[in-house]
Amino acid sequence: MSTMKKVLITGAKGQLGSELTVLSKIYDQFEWVFTDWQELDLCNLENLESGLSTINPQIIINCAAHTAVDKAEFELELSDVLNHKSVAVLAQWSHANECKLLHVSTDYVFDGTASIALAETAQPNPINVYGVTKLAGEKACMNENPEAIIIRTSWVYSSFGNNFVKTMSRLMQERERLNVVNDQIGSPTYAADLAQAIMTIITHENWQAGIYNFSNEGEISWFEFALAIQEIGKFDCEISGIPSSAYPTPAKRPQYSLLDKSKIKNTYGVVVPDYKESLAVCMRGGL
Repeated sequence: MSTMKKVLITGAKGQLGSELTVLSKIYDQFEWVFTDWQELDLCNLENLESGLSTINPQIIINCAAHTAVDKAEFELELSDVLNHKSVAVLAQWSHANECKLLHVSTDYVFDGTASIALAETAQPNPINVYGVTKLAGEKACMNENPEAIIIRTSWVYSSFGNNFVKTMSRLMQERERLNVVNDQIGSPTYAADLAQAIMTIITHENWQAGIYNFSNEGEISWFEFALAIQEIGKFDCEISGIPSSAYPTPAKRPQYSLLDKSKIKNTYGVVVPDYKESLAVCMRGGL
């Protein structure tokens, strides 16, 4: 019998799952099982429990989510299954089988009316379908498995998948001018940094259940984020800041969703790099 702990990653082909795949090579004390919907379909709630029992992990890191925020407004059922109902099943199964569960959530559980960095105790009040279903997932997770850990994160990007950094890098090379929203404030998260924070937690001797925040350091708008991308990429493009009202989207976005990272630093000694440092690492790493 192997004494290696088996770690199940859901949503393995997403940005965070891909970064955990990279990190798994270093953490070879674990047996890793990477699944996407082909291997473990979280939307198939009837078979999810038996799928989990077949894999039989000791740790689950749930990176799967319906993250297309605007599409979610029209795909309520899919959002609810992926962001909420499947999380309830993961939490039930992990609680019944002495399996640790780490679930990834979002700053979009907040309404954006705050003016200071949000602690884990701040009152959630989502303003779009994505946020509503993610908050329902958080509640189901904690109700079904009070020993779970939830990490809220924001503005995720990496060298994998589609994201703001890749889109901006491409558009800045294609266009002479760009308009970017300048009245939504938060901080980006390099998925590689979040993956490292997760590994710091699951290799720590103390598992302390509850909600934790993680994003990179910095308090910026999307416009300022675009300027940093331009600076690092040395792109020759004129970038203007515009209000959200000038760029209507199906889903409303929180105006302010900066996350306070004190708890994850104090509890687990997680190092939180500055957003610009991490952005440079990502962009120079072959975006």
